[in-house]
Amino acid sequence: MPRPPSSPADLAIPGSPSSSAGLATPTTSAARRALDELVERDGLPGAQAVITYPGGRSKEIVSGAGDLRTGRPFPHLARVRIASNTKAFTATTVLQLVAEGRVVLDQPISRYLPEIASGATVRQVLRQQSGFYDFANDVTEHSRSRYRAADLVAAALRHPPEFEPGTRWSYSNTNYLIAGLLIEKVTGRPAEEEITRRIIRPLGLRHTYWPRYPEQTLRGPHARAYMPPRHTEVRWINTSVVGTAGALVSTGHDLNRFFIALLAGRLLPRAVLAEMRRTVPAGVAEGAAYGLGLIRFPLPGGGAFWGHGGTIEGTRTRGGVTGQGLAVNVTVNEIATDPNGSQHVVDAATTILRSC
Repeated sequence: MPRPPSSPADLAIPGSPSSSAGLATPTTSAARRALDELVERDGLPGAQAVITYPGGRSKEIVSGAGDLRTGRPFPHLARVRIASNTKAFTATTVLQLVAEGRVVLDQPISRYLPEIASGATVRQVLRQQSGFYDFANDVTEHSRSRYRAADLVAAALRHPPEFEPGTRWSYSNTNYLIAGLLIEKVTGRPAEEEITRRIIRPLGLRHTYWPRYPEQTLRGPHARAYMPPRHTEVRWINTSVVGTAGALVSTGHDLNRFFIALLAGRLLPRAVLAEMRRTVPAGVAEGAAYGLGLIRFPLPGGGAFWGHGGTIEGTRTRGGVTGQGLAVNVTVNEIATDPNGSQHVVDAATTILRSC
């Protein structure tokens, strides 16, 4: 379990104005205000936005503190646990196998993984329509035991299905451990190695990696992560729990680069990318819709941006890329107690995209 700082009562959230680093273009007042409002409204230690423009230029904007002990903001190229953004990497790898003719989207997952006795198809697994119970209801990243994806999936499948495949939508991390097992079965390689070989390395995502259990310290500059109500520092994350559903570490720059490449058709053929973008309504944000490991977030006045987002102890990320190739990733280093905290981060990303 996380241990509290030695003097929590002394840890006031700094009220210093937001700042920026590594700028390729001037920051906008609207983007700064969006982060400041996010931090102040939800009582968060700090936030960072990375904006990547068409052509590849990027800038960072920060607000509040990345470290409450020193008051320093999020560092340049901050490494963050991107949590469920990992699902987009996993889904993309499965869809590459679809493009190669090695996996068929509308075949039952049991065709490839006979131990999963279900009529749910590969498409339904990737689109969160399988009905599989979410193992995360029973096991958390607080656990100190080392887990295998196959064991977590087996435990989840001992629960009755929540609904008949394809009849509803419900977010379940079990789907993306199954997707990782599918990658391993078809390729004969560990899923993490295959995702690295197919996506992370070709795109040059130099700061994106799979942490080795029980590794805790992020490799490179990073903000500290906290949990409410007293900004307790997060000291333990069990990455063996989340695996191909949420274990990746990355930066806002790398995450933007990935989503830009994905939506530009650099990772999937056009027809397969179109399947990935076929969505159903989803309860992850106002007006959002879920595709195959990809979420469509509406923009006010029309249009949308495509990404995913992730939440893990002490860290939340939201963002994506527009049809014009403009990308943003917003990271906060505490999970708000406000039940609308996730939507607030989406709103900040939306405001920043509209201001650029």
